[in-house]
Amino acid sequence: MSEWTTLKVERHGEHVAEVILNRPDKGNAMNPAMFREIAEVFDALDADDAVRAIVLRGEGRAFSYGLDLQEAMGMLGPHLQGGLGGQRKRLYALIKELQHQTGSPARCRKPVVAAVHGWCIGGGVDLISACDVRLCEVGAKFSVREARIGIVADIGSLQRLPRIIGDAATRELALTAKDIGAERALRMGLVSDVVEGAEALRARALAEAEAIAGLSPLVVQGVKQVLDATSGKSIDDGLEYVALWNSAFLASLDLGEAMASFFEKREPRYTGE
Repeated sequence: MSEWTTLKVERHGEHVAEVILNRPDKGNAMNPAMFREIAEVFDALDADDAVRAIVLRGEGRAFSYGLDLQEAMGMLGPHLQGGLGGQRKRLYALIKELQHQTGSPARCRKPVVAAVHGWCIGGGVDLISACDVRLCEVGAKFSVREARIGIVADIGSLQRLPRIIGDAATRELALTAKDIGAERALRMGLVSDVVEGAEALRARALAEAEAIAGLSPLVVQGVKQVLDATSGKSIDDGLEYVALWNSAFLASLDLGEAMASFFEKREPRYTGE
């Protein structure tokens, strides 16, 4: 992988990668370079067959303060003057590009575990809502804050949060732009667990990723694909999709290894074949 300016990528064992937002002096605020590198990193990890699970966290005192407003004005400013059609078209293209970049964890076939400590604001919430599992530290705070700065949240929260926490809770967060703590986030279902201490949080997230990586990558990626493809569909449509999926992918060397390891009373060694 290339060297990144706003991210770090570390490997743990054979099959786990850790993606670290690395602008700690800026609270990991998301600037154009970070948006671009998020997409590049997750695309690279998606293509790396050795990677089976990913942890996403922030360096320093916060997960992310959200959009870097100072750099955002340089990015957005030229599109906010006047009302000519060409400017509107370019602004639309920019928003679509940011949506694509922020949604990279969701498009990645490998499950992504977000580990949130400190503040997770605006674009940070967009980013974690594109992840598969979310854990947080007891001192974490979350805010869908765009309404405070005159913006309709437009890069993922309003679309993904209703599937995670429901419509009512999403409206509460987005319409009030309030801050919530870890325990409220847990009750809402925004996170699945709260951990005491940043180091314990990282260890827990890595343990979750290791557990995922220890399973058949064919099955794990199939579960993510089925959940994503059938979200919002009827139960019958979902059952039809998973029946087609398994009829295509059930027969595998990993299935044979699962059966053999069970009868031989040993840990399975999955290859993804």
